Amino acid sequence: MEYIYSAMLLHKAGKEVNEDNVKKVLESAGVKVEEARVKALVSALDGVNIDEAIKEASVQQIAVAAPAQSGGQATEKKEEKKEEDQGKKAEEAAAGLGSLFS
Repeated sequence: MEYIYSAMLLHKAGKEVNEDNVKKVLESAGVKVEEARVKALVSALDGVNIDEAIKEASVQQIAVAAPAQSGGQATEKKEEKKEEDQGKKAEEAAAGLGSLFS
């Protein structure tokens, strides 16, 4: 996560997201830098419009957070199933994040 945060911080500050800048941010935060992860991050972000990606992610979260309102038992069952599926996905994501910090 700190690698992604460093790229976002650099982008927000108007600095170029490159290996040297990412390393500097991580080192100043006291993170032990792994060269392979830095290279992978910079490579993955090559050609990506970060502003557009953030905007797109925000729209997707809003769409998930605001389910459509409609009547009927069929739609209620579908909404319940969606909520259960989202709950399971959230639990799986939390378990994955937990492994990063343990």
